[in-house]
Amino acid sequence: MPTLTRSADAPDVFLLHLGDGENRFSPDWVAEVGAALDEVVATPEPRALVTTASGKTWSQGLDLAWLGENPDGFAGYVDSVHALLARVVALPVPCVAAVQGHCYAAGAMIALAHDQRVMRSDRGYFCLPEVDIRIPFTPGMSALIAARLTPAVAHEAMTTGQRYGGAAAAAAGLVDVAVPEEELLAVAVARAQELAGKHGPTLGAIKEELYERALGKLRSSALGSTSLPG
Repeated sequence: MPTLTRSADAPDVFLLHLGDGENRFSPDWVAEVGAALDEVVATPEPRALVTTASGKTWSQGLDLAWLGENPDGFAGYVDSVHALLARVVALPVPCVAAVQGHCYAAGAMIALAHDQRVMRSDRGYFCLPEVDIRIPFTPGMSALIAARLTPAVAHEAMTTGQRYGGAAAAAAGLVDVAVPEEELLAVAVARAQELAGKHGPTLGAIKEELYERALGKLRSSALGSTSLPG
């Protein structure tokens, strides 16, 4: 489950560790991440956040096993995921994703919701595989992706399900930079520390305006015709 600590090298930087497994968005996992964000936001400035993980995966996204066992909970579950994505997009705290492994589907979306992304250069894929797993993007998810990527990259990533390694992800703008594994966390923490002094209410207001359309769709409970396959 997610844990929250402080960086030993940069005390103003919180480290949100997503876990060492697939880090899927189970209801409990979503609640734990939300509680960690509450703690970060409640801390007096300066503060910043780095979201990291360990093992071969950063996050594989939605908990499809839970959804399969709880089909009646689909709408409420997706609303909770939308709310978490919107929370990160509009977070009044500088936030950097340190992506050390595979970053798929809703996991890739929450990475895109961060202000910056640092990815391991030699292993792991950044991927939006919905077209291949036959789960359409919700309007809110589509709006988030479109707001963070160029139209050409969003089209390619969303319609082909292409897997991008670190260097390719950086070249496409999916992440800001790709670095060797041993440098990943230090680079992410340094980027977060540089921004830790930003005024939170001003930062949050800027994000609210900048991403007004995506936030509006994420905060809406209207799911349209989106449903699980089958």
